[in-house]
Amino acid sequence: MPNNGLGTASLVTGIISAVGFCAWPVALVMGVLAIVFGSIGRARVRRGEATNGGQALAGIICGSAGLVLAVGSFVLIVVASTH
Repeated sequence: MPNNGLGTASLVTGIISAVGFCAWPVALVMGVLAIVFGSIGRARVRRGEATNGGQALAGIICGSAGLVLAVGSFVLIVVASTH
């Protein structure tokens, strides 16, 4: 029986990170979790323990995008508050 929980968790947390980047602290945490869960999920796919490698990869991509957007949002807030 495939163990697909981490790939799905990666996708969900990655989407939350990418969509909720305006709440940058939440997006940072969710983005890191998406990357970690996705990496573990992809490793399980390579070992044959899971079947949802695409979901895990999509979670990694969405989590990375969410991290970039959250950092950009944070920088924008810091620069705007100093001027």
